[in-house]
Amino acid sequence: MTLALDRTAQDLLFREAHTAHTFSDEPVSDEQIQAVYELVKYAPTAFNQSPLRITLVRSAEARDRLLKHMAQGNRPKTSTAPLTAILSVDLEFHERLPELLPHAPDLKDTFFSEAEVRETSGTFNASLQAGYFIVGVRAAGLAAGPMSGFDRHGVDKEFFGDGTQKSLLVINIGKPGEEAYRPRQPRLTYEDAVTTL
Repeated sequence: MTLALDRTAQDLLFREAHTAHTFSDEPVSDEQIQAVYELVKYAPTAFNQSPLRITLVRSAEARDRLLKHMAQGNRPKTSTAPLTAILSVDLEFHERLPELLPHAPDLKDTFFSEAEVRETSGTFNASLQAGYFIVGVRAAGLAAGPMSGFDRHGVDKEFFGDGTQKSLLVINIGKPGEEAYRPRQPRLTYEDAVTTL
C-alpha cells in the first residue's frame, strides 16, 4: 500500500503520536499556534461554515478560572501545561456565511435561521475541525493532550457568558515532559471497522 506521506510524517502525525499527560516547561509561542491554525483552517465543513473557535488560556488568572471547572484528574496536567486551548463551537457562525460562502449569501437566513439547526450542524462541523487541530498540533512537533473531562456548563459560563459559544474540548499543548505517554491501547483492525458493500 502506498501513501503520499513519507513514513516519518505518518509516524509523527499518527503511529507515534499519543495523548500527552505531562509537558516540559518549554513555551508554546503565538507564532506556533498561528502556523497550526493556518494549516488546519482548510478542514472541510458543511457550507464552509468554519464554526470552530479557539480560546488560548495563557495567563495565570485565566488558567485559575479554567482549573476550577476541570475534572480532578485533569487539573495537575492542565495547571502545568505551557498552553491550554478551549475549543468551542460558535453558535452564531451563520453570521459569517456571506463572507465564507459568497455564492450563497442568503443561506444564513434560510437554512440556518433556526438556533437548533445551527447548534447541531455547528457542533458536528466544529468537532471535525477539532480533530484536524489535534493533527496540526502534532505537525508542529508539539504534543496534544485533549480532554473531555470538564464541566462544560461551568466553562461556558466562565468564558462564553453571552451563550454564543459552547465548549467542546480542552487541549493541553506543549513539548512532552517526563513519562508523558501511557502505553498505546489497542485499536480495531481494518476487518473490524470497515465494511465493503
